[in-house]
Amino acid sequence: MSEMQQIIRLAAKGDGVTTDGLHVRGSLPGDLVDGKAITARGPHHVAPACRHFGTCGGCQLQHADEATLESFVRDRVVNAAQGQGLDIGEVLPTHLSPPAARRRATLHGLRTQQGAVLGFREGGAHRIVDLAECAVIAPELTALVEPLRGFIATHGPKNAVDAQLALANQGVDIGLSNFPLEGLAATEAAIDFAKDHGLARLTIDQGYGGETQWEPEPVTMTLSGVPVPMPSGSFLQATADAEALMIADARAWLDGSRLVADLFSGLGTFAFALRDGRKVLAAEADQAAHLACKAGSVRAEGAVHPLHRDLFRNPLQTSELSRFDAILLDPPRAGAKAQIAEIAASTLSKVVYVSCNPSSWARDAATLVEAGFKLAKLRPIGQFRWSTHVELTSLLVR
Repeated sequence: MSEMQQIIRLAAKGDGVTTDGLHVRGSLPGDLVDGKAITARGPHHVAPACRHFGTCGGCQLQHADEATLESFVRDRVVNAAQGQGLDIGEVLPTHLSPPAARRRATLHGLRTQQGAVLGFREGGAHRIVDLAECAVIAPELTALVEPLRGFIATHGPKNAVDAQLALANQGVDIGLSNFPLEGLAATEAAIDFAKDHGLARLTIDQGYGGETQWEPEPVTMTLSGVPVPMPSGSFLQATADAEALMIADARAWLDGSRLVADLFSGLGTFAFALRDGRKVLAAEADQAAHLACKAGSVRAEGAVHPLHRDLFRNPLQTSELSRFDAILLDPPRAGAKAQIAEIAASTLSKVVYVSCNPSSWARDAATLVEAGFKLAKLRPIGQFRWSTHVELTSLLVR
């Protein structure tokens, strides 16, 4: 016979956990459970914002109130640090992005006998949830779901397609993958679709790489006042509010540093933000992003110096790093193990580390702490609202 237990915390994937480690899906702290069943809800439940919640894999925590969301994001970050034995100087207030703020998303589409489905995949499954609404992506993107579904129904292939949507200066940029256009009529229909819906750009990959079908003017993204060319599929911080906070933290922490290296710089989100009163090296492996940053740097009056370099295979060496006053890095989810080892061996005394993976960040931060750094500041960021994806900014000094 099972025994009534209380949920005390949320696990990394969003399940509630009891004192003896039982995971119960859909539960929240304060709930009473009997086995896997919730027998009494605690005070932290709210009505989900979207009809698809519970099926769609895009959100795991729409049933949780603001206090629970903040605690979840904070605990993910703090627990990752403590799991590596790191002492935290100051944990700054947790930031949660608001609803309908995501300016980029990848949807999945499939042509069917009845038409087409378009949306995110179900949690833990390959089935596509046919979106009727979405509470997380920006309204400009949501408005294109129905027209794009119609285009896929008429001209889509039999196989599943991916649709990358992003909000640029000129409007919505759409990139379709696994989408062969059968004949001239389909190509003309794609151009008409882009024109009729005022797209900034439509790029279609028919199996040979992305080909631009429609781009009435060059697509750009303004980064700290600098219009930067935006290659199709470019990485952007998911929400403008989180990006602004990350930049504010970086500027404050790098005050007084005149020569800074921005590693894994992408289009230059941080490099252009840090250019005032500083010289910034912007190192990036992706050639398209590097060239975009290089084009933008012309408008930055020589303050940003782009460098095309694969920091995984060829990290900046200790002798190179030691020339800088400080380093900022924002690596992919895998972290930056090789580059961190070089930073640890250098004479650098200040590192700003932005991360989308608390686990790899904590591993890298531990390496720096072993080399004499201290984790001075740490900010948890919930940029992907209602999901279990957590980000952070941090400052390490020695």
